[in-house]
Parts: sequence; structure tokens; C-alpha cells
Amino acid sequence: MIRFIRHIALGCALSLPVFALASPPAQAQEAVVKAPDAEALFTSPDPKLNANKQVTYKIIRDLLEAGHWDKADQYLTERYIQHNPNAASGRDGVIKFFTEVLKVPKKPIPDKISSPVAFVTAEGDLVTVGFVREVKDPKDPSKTYTTTWFDTWRFVDGKADEHWDSALKGQ
Repeated sequence: MIRFIRHIALGCALSLPVFALASPPAQAQEAVVKAPDAEALFTSPDPKLNANKQVTYKIIRDLLEAGHWDKADQYLTERYIQHNPNAASGRDGVIKFFTEVLKVPKKPIPDKISSPVAFVTAEGDLVTVGFVREVKDPKDPSKTYTTTWFDTWRFVDGKADEHWDSALKGQ
């Protein structure tokens, strides 16, 4: 029986065109691109999802981009559970991380976010934002490629209560 299977497999392989037997060359990925209208992604016809998306937008704009961590109590619960391995849980822990460790400077709050957003997804009490991230190619530092960075927040009573992202230690 084994001989029969080998014979059939060999016959099938020989009937394939030569190019089908070789491994195809590695193809470059499709680039991750930002959405043409990021602000529109932070809205929803569902009132709860819309509210959570709007708070997410303010977290990105006011806290992460403009460094107004004095406003964190408006957007984050006191217990704010942090799954980023570089920042402590609790609103005070995340404020300390951004103001004392990263030393994010306080800037005027812009009208719109500047982060390149690829997508926003909201379901139940979760909002996930996918950002375009451009990084140096480790095989050729003169080149870059795009990938996706994400942040997900869980909301409780209109404030972010838990956070996940794709950070590794030391990033």
C-alpha cells in the first residue's frame, strides 16, 4: 500500500508544472496604511459604543499625544488595570510612567489626533485602535516596513478601566 501511495504521489508531482514544485519567492507584505478620516472611526450609531470611542479618542489626543495627564481622572478609573509590561496598574501608576519615566511633555491639545490610525473596533465594553507603525527592517536598517500597533481599552461607567497593547519590556 505504501508503495502505491508513493507511486501516486510521484506521478502527481511529475504532472505538475516545474514552477509549482519550487517554493515561491517570499513576497513583501501589503503596507499598513492609515485611514483617510480617523475621526470618523471614533463614532458609532450605538450610544454606548460611541461614548466609549469618544473617550478613547480623548485618551489618545489629550493624554498620549498632548501629555495632559492632569486630565487622566476624566478618562481613566482609579484602579486602571495595565497589561503593558512597562507601566504599573492604577491611574497613578500610568500617570507616573508617562510623566516621570517617559517624560512626555505637556503640549497644547490639538483639534485632531496625529497618530496614524488604521482601524477602530468597538464591541461591548471594549474599544481597540490599530495604529500604523513604521519600523526599521532588522535585515536592512536603511529600509523600513509597516506593521500594526494596537491598544485596547475596557470601559466601566464611561472610563477606561483596563488596557492592553503590543508592548514588550523596555519599549
